[in-house]
Amino acid sequence: MKLKPRLLAIIVVLLSSITLISAQEDQDLKDTPVEPLNYATPGEYKIGGITVSGTKYLDPDILVTLSGLSVGQTIQIPGDEIAKAMSNLWKQGLFTDVQIYRTKTVGNTMFLEIALQERARMSRFTLDGIKKGDADDLREKIRLIKGRVVTENTKSNTVNIIKDFYKEKGFYNTKVTISEIPDTVMTNSILLQIEINKGQKVKIAEININGNEKYSDIKLHRKMKETKEKAHFEPWEIFKVKNMREFADSNFNFIDWLSGLAPTKMYRYTSQYANFNIFSASKLIEKEYENDKQNIVDFYHSNGYRDARILRDTFYLKDGNIYIDIDLFEGHEYYFRHITWKGNTIYSDDKLAQILDIKKGTIYDRTLLDERLFMSQTGMDVSSLYMDDGYLFFQVTPVEVAVEEDSIDVEIRIYEGPQATIDEVRIYGNTKTNEKVVRRELRTLPGNKFSRSDLIRSQREIAQLGYFDPEQMDVRPIPNPEEGTVDIEYHVVEKPSDQLELSAGWGGRGRGVVGTVGISFTNFSIQNLFDKGSWSPLPSGDGQKLSLRVQTNGKIYQSYNLSFTEPWIGGKKPNSFTVSYFHSRFADFNFATREVRGRMINNSTSVGIGTRLKWPDDFFVFQTSLNFQTYKLDNWTSSNFIITDGVSNNFNINFTLSRSSVDAPHFPKRGSNFSLSLAMTPPYSSFSNKDYATMENNDKYRYIEYHKWKVKAEWFLNIKGNLVLRTAAKLGFMGYYNQDIGHSPFERFELGGDGLSNFQFFGRDIISMRGYEVGTPSEGSPFYNKFTTELRYAFSTNPSSTIYAHAFFEAGNYWNSIKKYNPFDQARSVGLGVRIFLPMFGLLGFDYGIGFDKEMFENVVIEKPTSFGDFLGKYGKFTIVLGFEPE
Repeated sequence: MKLKPRLLAIIVVLLSSITLISAQEDQDLKDTPVEPLNYATPGEYKIGGITVSGTKYLDPDILVTLSGLSVGQTIQIPGDEIAKAMSNLWKQGLFTDVQIYRTKTVGNTMFLEIALQERARMSRFTLDGIKKGDADDLREKIRLIKGRVVTENTKSNTVNIIKDFYKEKGFYNTKVTISEIPDTVMTNSILLQIEINKGQKVKIAEININGNEKYSDIKLHRKMKETKEKAHFEPWEIFKVKNMREFADSNFNFIDWLSGLAPTKMYRYTSQYANFNIFSASKLIEKEYENDKQNIVDFYHSNGYRDARILRDTFYLKDGNIYIDIDLFEGHEYYFRHITWKGNTIYSDDKLAQILDIKKGTIYDRTLLDERLFMSQTGMDVSSLYMDDGYLFFQVTPVEVAVEEDSIDVEIRIYEGPQATIDEVRIYGNTKTNEKVVRRELRTLPGNKFSRSDLIRSQREIAQLGYFDPEQMDVRPIPNPEEGTVDIEYHVVEKPSDQLELSAGWGGRGRGVVGTVGISFTNFSIQNLFDKGSWSPLPSGDGQKLSLRVQTNGKIYQSYNLSFTEPWIGGKKPNSFTVSYFHSRFADFNFATREVRGRMINNSTSVGIGTRLKWPDDFFVFQTSLNFQTYKLDNWTSSNFIITDGVSNNFNINFTLSRSSVDAPHFPKRGSNFSLSLAMTPPYSSFSNKDYATMENNDKYRYIEYHKWKVKAEWFLNIKGNLVLRTAAKLGFMGYYNQDIGHSPFERFELGGDGLSNFQFFGRDIISMRGYEVGTPSEGSPFYNKFTTELRYAFSTNPSSTIYAHAFFEAGNYWNSIKKYNPFDQARSVGLGVRIFLPMFGLLGFDYGIGFDKEMFENVVIEKPTSFGDFLGKYGKFTIVLGFEPE
């Protein structure tokens, strides 16, 4: 059907008018927030659709979900749904404006638009006003990420992190200003410019402790290990008055005034004017301050004041310094009275009381009680007693059952539980070392009763292998109470253990530099020698040791050393087998004509067997070796040696009893090392009718005879943290069988130097003596002793880089006759040194020692030094340590 043109025109005009009116209404609704219109058209509406505008980087669907609105949801107009949705979006901190509009309403169906304005995103940031090192550290801490929205919370957190960073350094007045600069390169992005003014460092001026009567301020200040007052010295302030006339007219008697002050009051008064704390920082670090407050409380508790506590404390800034006030409550001093046991059936009360070792009347110390029950470093505690006998599920609880006047009764309640048997032992992390090498060192074996001491000992033995990082080792007992068993897991981390030795030492007596190249494979595997797949770079994993070493001084000296050790010969018991070969060639060199006048050639072969002992304890090792050496001399006139030509044979058997209980191989903190050795040759002269008194030296010493004793002992005491005291003593004695032969010219002792150069040149033991020249005396002595005290401090105990410094005092001397031995007649030296252990190169370091008795020890005359530098030059000596620790 066709419409007339006029009618068609009218219809078009009407439709256009309706469309314009509707569009105008929708536009009005869109531009007006929904809330003012809600009240004009109240009622329930169903959401027909939700759109999001104004965002570029955020997902619209996620934003709708965050708002809490959803299509099909029924909302009340007016109501809380729209307001809650806007609040949800504001909480995200991502927007500078949030609006919700109504775009269209069809009956009871409403269409909404969420109109948002995104915050700017950070393109980069700068840290201004501080040094580069601090900036690098702060970048790791604040972790501002490019492209993230910058919120007020982001800026506030950044400011707090920066201020806390400088608080730990003692800067309490740090100011941080963050500016947002529009980035012209990237749209909707800003550059954060962080300006930092750390201000002046703030130190602690005073620590005022109130309420302490039993202990003085100075004693309590010492308990605060990290929180210290700053050093100052202002004695004149004590006498500060308006003018001298006032002071003169006051008739002030300073001595009488001082005598009337109690020690605590005296300290409080004088500390205002003098404090010599120059070795500790006086900055306030809140975490360390909290620990130091606890140290004060623990000190009181350990001395019987169980009720002692800090009532309140505060610190505040004043005149650019920090002042700390601590109010303390001491309470009464308490003592142990009756200690009773409950629940024990395995061990008697007397046995447990003997282990606890706390008598009636002992000052009440809860720390001491806990140590004797749970964690004594000596292993003599009640828990160790039970757990070493398999009682893994053992529990002990001390309870104060009575507190009367100054006495406390304690009841110790015990749950013994069943004995636990070891079920499975698992080893993880040994990627290079064969599992059998680790497993054979364990004391915790399947089927055995659980023992905590065995667990600790197993951990030590694994660490002593040197193949794993002891700091990353983890031992995990996994109890199975239902079955009465425990599984044990050892988690290890391999570390480099092979060592390369590249060293140089001064040979002494004009013989120049001695260079050494050596390599030691400490985890070698000889059975995989012909397996090409095991070469990386050499076959490894079986715990054997292969060592090669070459030492040379050119024409003057050459030596070659080869040794191999199997620590578990046969694979069933810890019996070691060692075989070695040594060859050296030493020239009697004329330095004037540059010609070789004579030679001494030494060949040595050794075969040894060692075994671990079970008595007196299983730290002991007994070793036996057979050694055969030949010394071939050709026109040898060096050092007026008593033999010039011929061959001397040295066949000896060596017995060594040693014990080592140190807790770490490279930087021991506790434990000890001890060894006693005897080397002896057959008494050839006893089976001969020859007249040795008239015999030529070449014939007299064709077969060397002697007995040689050596004692070495060292102890390690952990003073605190990484501070360790080492004491050591070494003695050597060589005897003879026949007085007509006397002491052998070989196998004597030489003291001095670094213990590296001249090693084995004359078949002698070179004993290092820091601060003195090597080869004292040059002909060697049959008797010596040496005593050492070292104070060590480790900067790093990481096995991949162990670094420590030490101060040492040494005393030693030598004698040609036992009758002249005098332990009080010693050459003394003091000095400083550094040691660095790197797995690849072994031990590196140096010492500077000052020898005070060179005239007596080296038989040299030193003119009186004219200056301190001259003193160091004449009495001091550098000692180089490369490759291994000298004797």
